[in-house]
Amino acid sequence: MTKTPVGILGATGAVGQRFIQLLADHPWFEVAEVAASDRSAGKSYAEACTWRLPGAPPAAVAKLTVTSIEGSFRSKLLFSGLDSSVAGEAETALSGKGHAVVSNSRNHRMDPDVPLLIPEINADHLDAVAAQKRRTGGGYIVTNPNCSVIGLAMALAPLERAFGLESVVVVTLQALSGAGYPGVASLDIVDNVIPYIGGGEEEKIESEPQKVLGSFSGGGFVPARFPISASVHRVAVVDGHSMAVFVRLTRRASPAEACRILADFHGEPQQRELPTAPRKPIHVLTADDRPQPRLDRDREGGMAVSVGRVREDRQFDLRLEALVHNTIRGAAGVAILNAELLQARGLLK
Repeated sequence: MTKTPVGILGATGAVGQRFIQLLADHPWFEVAEVAASDRSAGKSYAEACTWRLPGAPPAAVAKLTVTSIEGSFRSKLLFSGLDSSVAGEAETALSGKGHAVVSNSRNHRMDPDVPLLIPEINADHLDAVAAQKRRTGGGYIVTNPNCSVIGLAMALAPLERAFGLESVVVVTLQALSGAGYPGVASLDIVDNVIPYIGGGEEEKIESEPQKVLGSFSGGGFVPARFPISASVHRVAVVDGHSMAVFVRLTRRASPAEACRILADFHGEPQQRELPTAPRKPIHVLTADDRPQPRLDRDREGGMAVSVGRVREDRQFDLRLEALVHNTIRGAAGVAILNAELLQARGLLK
């Protein structure tokens, strides 16, 4: 089949590089354009980018000339790994020019007509695209949640549907790659845990799951009602955000029931067999000491969420551990899966 050309915004950054890595040899999409800051514009991608991932950038992409994000793009589909300092205005402008912008940036996540999409959970939220296209004249933005929220929401969605959620508490242990490059200074993180992450990280974890797990009804988003309390930490792990999650259920469930519901969870990406979709979105691990980032973050190419230590809790009902690869399932990978769903639903025509 003829591949759909795509552009990468913020192509030289950490998320942009992950987009390019994951799109190499993609059966549907082909990187045709790369854009970054004005200081990179006019250079070849190989010259402009200090590649931080294993190996080297794909040869075809390395030869591309980097353009400015304010420039004109031939590709209808644009993946955005832009920093939040510039993403809001740039993505609005590009959607106004008719582009489909699939964004990892936080700026538009809570906009009233922008889907905050995890395809296994809330594919029906794409109904908001029609209203957004009327507003923009044809283009639209689809966002994915915060990298921790994706793992958290994936673990919560099956429980919410089967038993209902009354309240959630989550403690995150977040990897260094979530801070971008150069990230956290070595003298701050070596032999240390930092109990703070800037950028409103706790607030995002406490608010974004309500939109994801809510509904789209009557032309607007209706958030889920259960409260979330979050405490976040930066730890000396390269990739993989771990979470300790405590849930109070509307209807009590045993750990065995919860594990069965989690293991059986799937959604439209699995039904459609989308190229990036994991065969099993949630892997339930039974060993007492799992999941662990080094051992479990790369399951199904980094696109599966691992859950373990599902057990009873005396204050809540259940507690569990969850792990998500923050730059794949939590960022570029889920954005690519979002675009695959757009393609499958005919929204990229």
